[in-house]
Amino acid sequence: MRPTDILAEYRGFLVDVDGVLVRGQQPIPGAQEAFRDLRDRAKTVALTNSSSRSCEVLADHLTSLGFPVEPENVVTTSRIAAEYLAHLAGFVTFWVLGEDGLRIELERAGHRPAASPEEADWVVAGIDRAISYETLAAALRALRSGARLLGTNSDPTFPGADGLLPGAGSILGALEGMGFTPEETVGKPSPIAFETALHRFDAEPASTLMIGDRLETDIVGATEAGLPSALVLTGVTSSETAASSEIRPTWIATSLAALVRGEATRTAS
Repeated sequence: MRPTDILAEYRGFLVDVDGVLVRGQQPIPGAQEAFRDLRDRAKTVALTNSSSRSCEVLADHLTSLGFPVEPENVVTTSRIAAEYLAHLAGFVTFWVLGEDGLRIELERAGHRPAASPEEADWVVAGIDRAISYETLAAALRALRSGARLLGTNSDPTFPGADGLLPGAGSILGALEGMGFTPEETVGKPSPIAFETALHRFDAEPASTLMIGDRLETDIVGATEAGLPSALVLTGVTSSETAASSEIRPTWIATSLAALVRGEATRTAS
């Protein structure tokens, strides 16, 4: 083992997507080779708070960008939400405030879209880049008719090619402004997200490394789920924020490529 081979102790990797592998539609420099290196070492699962794409569509997209990954090794919050509802309540009738990936995963799990907002058992809310007053009004009708609210994630922003963009937290904020708080939000840092992803592994949590760019989701969630973590500085969190935060990842690296090369600082045991 090379002295700088800091990843040799891990038997699996959970890797965030936005801010770790890509910014917007562009791969982060060096991330493609680093991701392939992780895959060569151990099972690697892409765990993202995004709900806009289905697992199959996101796997195809990542593969086209040079990150070869199979659909079964992609976990989106659209899939997490679908599985969570199935375990909690069986098959439900839903109204989506979100995009196609969320609808696809809910239907694939056996849930049924409601014919009208008033007939929905659940409103499932995720990122919706085509949100309008009318779509918010329809969700409000569902909630006022007794539907329960499930959030995919509460990220306020996510990194795009030209800077931060509004995240799913902005959608939930609109609903909360109307008086409705999610009964559960399944994305990171929720343990539900990590439990769902870990079902893809044979490795134990303590030997599975979570690699992410956001302290309050990737790192906090990993710590609470018993996973070591690595923070990379190519997304939301700056080096200044990381240095002043009480949230301590196991490792900090400037990028995924630097982490794979062993160029990381250990901050927590």
